Amino acid sequence: MSANRATQFTSQDQDSLATVSRLMREARTASQPGRHQPNARSLNAIRKAVGHYKKCEWREAAIAAAEAADHDAKAATAYHLLGLSLANLNEKHRAFEMYERALALDPTDADLYLNIGTAAWDLKLHEGACKAFRAYIEMKPSCPKGYNNLAGCVRDMGKIDEAIEIVRNAIYMMPEAAVLWNTLGTIMGEQSDFEGAVTFYKEAARLSPTMARAYHNLGHAQTHTGPLDEAIRNFDIALKYCENDADRAETVHARGICLAAMGRLKEAWPQYEERLNPRCSQAIYFAVQAPRWDGEDLTGKKILFAGEQGLGDEIMLAGLVKDLQDRVGPFGKVMIACDHRLVPLYQRSFPGVHVGIEEHARHNGTPVRVIRWAKGALLPDYYTPMGVPLKFLRNSVEDFPAGHAFLKPDPLRVRHWQERLSAMGPGPYIGICWRSMLINTQRRKFYSALELWRPLLEKNEFKFVNLQYGSCKDELEYMRTTFGIQVHNFEDLDLKNNLDDNAALCAALDLVVSAPTAAAALAAGTGTETWFLTAGRVWPQLGTDRYPWYAKTRVLNPERFGDWENVIAQAAGEVERHTFS
Repeated sequence: MSANRATQFTSQDQDSLATVSRLMREARTASQPGRHQPNARSLNAIRKAVGHYKKCEWREAAIAAAEAADHDAKAATAYHLLGLSLANLNEKHRAFEMYERALALDPTDADLYLNIGTAAWDLKLHEGACKAFRAYIEMKPSCPKGYNNLAGCVRDMGKIDEAIEIVRNAIYMMPEAAVLWNTLGTIMGEQSDFEGAVTFYKEAARLSPTMARAYHNLGHAQTHTGPLDEAIRNFDIALKYCENDADRAETVHARGICLAAMGRLKEAWPQYEERLNPRCSQAIYFAVQAPRWDGEDLTGKKILFAGEQGLGDEIMLAGLVKDLQDRVGPFGKVMIACDHRLVPLYQRSFPGVHVGIEEHARHNGTPVRVIRWAKGALLPDYYTPMGVPLKFLRNSVEDFPAGHAFLKPDPLRVRHWQERLSAMGPGPYIGICWRSMLINTQRRKFYSALELWRPLLEKNEFKFVNLQYGSCKDELEYMRTTFGIQVHNFEDLDLKNNLDDNAALCAALDLVVSAPTAAAALAAGTGTETWFLTAGRVWPQLGTDRYPWYAKTRVLNPERFGDWENVIAQAAGEVERHTFS
């Protein structure tokens, strides 16, 4: 989901135009003592670069700036402009290198510290980014930009209290700085306090009525808490005031997610597709020698269905494979590129489909999915990221097949796990998973601690089985020694890596109760009844009280976002009332 990020001052916002104009003036006049003045040929190329930059002609600006650097290797302005232009071309690593060269030539340019810090932040070099932002603050202590970016970067490092202190101190000095109120809202949101976040976003919008990010973040918060109609209105206002392609891409993507959460799928999917825009923070590149499918006739064609996003998404979207098989017909072929752990399960689940692994790489900080085997006889006519066919195949909730159990575990292994469960004593047998293995500052608010599950796990008439992948021995031992609760754990099953056998265990269970994780997706995909426990309403519900993607699901969420005690109490009551077949 689109993150409620602070307004990050970057080379892409309107403020950079003032920087470019300043660079031009200083290059022409060498107004500061000791500042190097570029030679005539370099200055002429700088002038061309500035002209292109102001027209948003990033490639031409980069070429002209590179020419300026060639004509005068000591021209810091040329490297600075080249870095700005490359950043707008999403060439993050190269932009960072150019800023470093410019800084070595002119360590007195405060804007360089801001830009190099932003580039480092985008590359997740958080320590270096913070160092650069602190240097900027020293040089420009009365400017909110440095405090804003520093707080956002510190927040992404998980240092929430420190981030709050940075922003509050800055607001005390500059109470009219809308960007700081906006940033404080993002930090509150990361603590699950969306009501507090909304208050700060509204203050940012009041102080700066044309601040697109404040309205974007209002919409983002309301996507979690409601009202969703108001969220859409705020996204629309944000789009009216967006100053650059990156902010527009983020807002369109977030608006699409909100529309999906409302069940307005036909409107939602084209906007959800904005995640593939290189300007969007959710972007993924696909290393495939084929055009991307956009609804063309697939009869007799080969189409590559390529994994995107996380493992849970790859499982959820696999429900579209049968539709694609119908479209290619008996003389065409569907090929799936997926996480290597899913290959044996998918090969069994989708007869006639070629299944191969996708490799993960990065280019300029952007994830890349590499499918090396898609060549020769397996060269596709088209490829499609897994979420793209939604706009052709699922334009209403009614388009989702009823009772659709699309994953087929090994029946012999299902029988094996049924016997193992029976050996534990009489059921019902309930699988549980309480968190994602990937927990960072942005994701933490969507998951609960295991000890909060105590009211459910104390139900002695049920046998609870661990489906939590990754290291969780300490948590299970804590529940056993502190509360006397036994969650059965099959140590001989690698839940993280042996997904084929994991799916067989899920199919043997009577019920799975889980946070919205890959474990829940795997269980639901096999047709096992699965209850999703969420911090608030989530967009894959598609405006319903379930996940329409699967055969038998329910969603339990609280009235107030993040009220896990309420959710667990609901689950405990519902399990007691549930009729097990």
